[in-house]
Amino acid sequence: QVQLVESGGGLVQPGGSLRLSCSASRNIFSRNGMAWYRQAPGKERELVARITSSGTTYYADSVNGRFTISGDNAMNPVYLQMNRLKPEDTAVYYCYSRVVISVEGAAVEHWGQGTQVTVSS
Repeated sequence: QVQLVESGGGLVQPGGSLRLSCSASRNIFSRNGMAWYRQAPGKERELVARITSSGTTYYADSVNGRFTISGDNAMNPVYLQMNRLKPEDTAVYYCYSRVVISVEGAAVEHWGQGTQVTVSS
């Protein structure tokens, strides 16, 4: 079983920055890519940013231009740099990776335990 561990969350004032980190117990990101999701109280979990195995990135409109997803060649860990944070960015942030395990397309989803990000003055 692959373990994903997030770190770097905390309390920050509006306009501030945080960097989240996600490490995997096995190097699955370089072959499968990974994504950051977040879930605010009373809301559904939403995709924040994604990076593919080839390094292509995608961002939700709400964070585009403020957040950056990155990793080195080994892609372990993968980071989420969050700048110009807003109160509406407050949520539990999760890292996620979907690993294809068969040629027929069967896959296993891996989630981290989440890290709390609170943006408040």
